Amino acid sequence: MTDSPKTLSFRALQLANEQRTLYGLRYHDHERYRKHCANRTHRLRSTLKVTHGRGREFKKSPVVTQDKIQDGHFQLLLFQAERAWSYAQELLSLSALPENASKASALRHNATGRFRRAVHWAAQLLSQCQALYDVGRLGAENVFETTAYMLILSGRFLRYRDEFEDALIQLSVARGILDELAERAETSRDQALATYFADEIGPEIRYCAHELGQAKAYDVDNIVREQSAKHRSQIVDGYDTLVQKLRNEAGVESKDNQRKLRALLWEGEPIPVRNPELVDVLVKVQEGEVRLREGGVEVSKPAQTEQEKKKRKPAKGGKAKRGVAAYDSILLALSDAEDVARKLVEAQNASGSTIGSSAPGVRDVHFVHVFIVYHLLARRIQRDSLLISTILTQSAQASRRPHESKTTSFRSQMEPVDTRLYPAVVKLFDTILQSLNQMRPLSIVDDSPDLAAAVDSRISFTNARRCRYLALTYVPVKKYGEALALLQRSNIHLREARSASSTTNTDPISNGDPAFFPLASEDFDQLDKELTMDSTRFKNDWFAYNGGSLSADNKEYKKPLFFDVALNYVQLDMDRLQERAGKRPHPAILASALAGAEELTTDKRPAAKAKAEEIQRPETPEPSATANGGLSALLGGWWGRR
Repeated sequence: MTDSPKTLSFRALQLANEQRTLYGLRYHDHERYRKHCANRTHRLRSTLKVTHGRGREFKKSPVVTQDKIQDGHFQLLLFQAERAWSYAQELLSLSALPENASKASALRHNATGRFRRAVHWAAQLLSQCQALYDVGRLGAENVFETTAYMLILSGRFLRYRDEFEDALIQLSVARGILDELAERAETSRDQALATYFADEIGPEIRYCAHELGQAKAYDVDNIVREQSAKHRSQIVDGYDTLVQKLRNEAGVESKDNQRKLRALLWEGEPIPVRNPELVDVLVKVQEGEVRLREGGVEVSKPAQTEQEKKKRKPAKGGKAKRGVAAYDSILLALSDAEDVARKLVEAQNASGSTIGSSAPGVRDVHFVHVFIVYHLLARRIQRDSLLISTILTQSAQASRRPHESKTTSFRSQMEPVDTRLYPAVVKLFDTILQSLNQMRPLSIVDDSPDLAAAVDSRISFTNARRCRYLALTYVPVKKYGEALALLQRSNIHLREARSASSTTNTDPISNGDPAFFPLASEDFDQLDKELTMDSTRFKNDWFAYNGGSLSADNKEYKKPLFFDVALNYVQLDMDRLQERAGKRPHPAILASALAGAEELTTDKRPAAKAKAEEIQRPETPEPSATANGGLSALLGGWWGRR
C-alpha cells in the first residue's frame, strides 16, 4: 500500500511542448533551445543535489532510489534528452550550409552521437517511469506519454540512419499511442496535445512508407493501423494492460480546473483545433460567450415590428452597461486568440512546415486564424450596434420627458438636441464600416457567394444610416443644402443595399452564429420612410429660415464703416433726407434749417410743390453765420460732429 503524498504525475509531452514553444523551437531556433535546456539542466542538478563535483575532478552522481525519486528527476532526464536532440538538429543544419562543406562529414558524425545520446536519456526516463508505475506511484497516462516521447525520438533517429522499416514501426506505434491518448483525453487541451504530436510525425511516417515502396504511402491512418496492431505488443510491455487501465482511469481523477472546449462549426462542418495554445484561449472565448448569453443582450435578435417595439419597455442603463462589459470581455479573449493564431501562422510560413494539414481537406491553422478574425469583427460590430441603440434610446427618453410634463416652461426644451449626439453616432458607424470592410476580403467570406453578398448589403445599409445621421449634424448650424445632399447620398446607398440583398435567398449572417447584424426587408422600408420624412422637414425648415436661398442671409443690416468716417467731413442735410423718406421733420429741426432761407422768400410754399422739388432739386443754401454761431459753425465740419 503506497502512500498517497508520494504519488507522482509527470507529463512528458506537455512539458516538452511548452518548453519548445516558449524557447525558440516555434521558429526552429535550435541554438537558443539547446542553451535553455543546458541552463535548466544545471539548475535541476543543483536543486536535486546530483552535481558531479567542483573543479576538473569528475564525481559520479549517486544513484537515487525509487522511494526518493521526485518530479525533478524526471525533468532532468527529459531536458538532457531535449538538449542532446536539439544539438543534433543544430549540427545537421550547420552541415547543410555551403560554407561548411569541408567539415560537413564531421558535423554529421557529431550529430549522430548527439542523437544517439538523446535516445539513451529518453530510454532511461521511460525505464524510471515504468518502475514507478509497477509500484503504483505513476499513472498509465504518464507512462503512455513517456513511451510515445521515447518512440518518437527513436523512430526519428532510425529514419535519420535510413533504417526506414524499423523507423516506420516505431513511429506507427507512437502514432497509435497518441491516437489512444487523444480518444481518452479528459480535457480539450490534452486532446489537442496528443493531436499535435500525431500531426508532427505524420509526414515522417508517409516518407518512410514511400522509401519502402508502398503503393498507398499517402494513407497514413491505414499504415498506422496495420503497423501498430502488429508490433505494439512487442515494443511496449503490457500494452493491453496499460490501455485498459487508461480507460478505467478516465473520469476518476477530478480536473475541475480544466475546461472542455465545445466543437467549433463553420457551415455545418467541424473545425479541428490541433494546438494546445489555441485551446486555452478559445476556452476563454467560449466562457465570454456564456456570460454574454446570460446577460440577455438582444442585439443579435431579428428586427422587431412597430407593435413589438411599442410594447417593449425601454432598456435600462445598467443592462446596457453590463452588455458592453460582456462584449469587452469576449473581445479581449478573441484578441488573445487572434494573436496566438497569427503567431502560429507566421511560424508555419517561416518554417514551411505542413503540421496540421497533412491529410487532404483538413482545415489547418490558417483557416482557424481567419475564423477567429471573423468572429472578432462580428463581436466588435455587435458591441458598436449596442452602443448606438443605447445612445439613441437614452436621447429619445430624455426628449420625451418634457412632453410628459404639464408645465409649459419645460416644453421649450424638447426641441434642441445635444450637439454631441449625432457626431458620436456617426463615429460608431465609422467603426462598424471599418469592421465590415475588414471582414469582406477574408477567405471564408470571399469563398461563400451568399456570405459575401450579405456583407456587401450590410456595408451599403450602414453607409445609408451613416449619411442620414451625418445630415442631422448639419441641421443645427442651418446648413440645409448639405443635409439634403447627404440624404440623397443615403438613398443611393439604400438602393445598393436592396440590390445586394435581393441576390441571395438565404442570409448567412442572420442565420449564423453569431447573428451579429440582423437585416430584414422591414429595415429597408423603415429607413426609406425616415429619409423621406427628414427630407420634407429639412426643406420646410430651409424655406422658413431664408426662403431657400443658398447664400448666408443676415437678417440685420450693418452700416459700413465709411459712413461714420464721412460724416466727420460732410455736413449732412437731415431735412432733405426726412422729406425724401416721406416723414415729417421735427419743428425745432425745421426752424433751424429754414433760418438761413428767410431772406430768399417770405411766403410759405404750398405742400403741392413738394413733388416738384423731388423732380428738380434746388441748391442747398449756404449756412448763415449769425444763425449757426459764427466762425465755429463754419469750421464745425473740420473738428468733428457735435
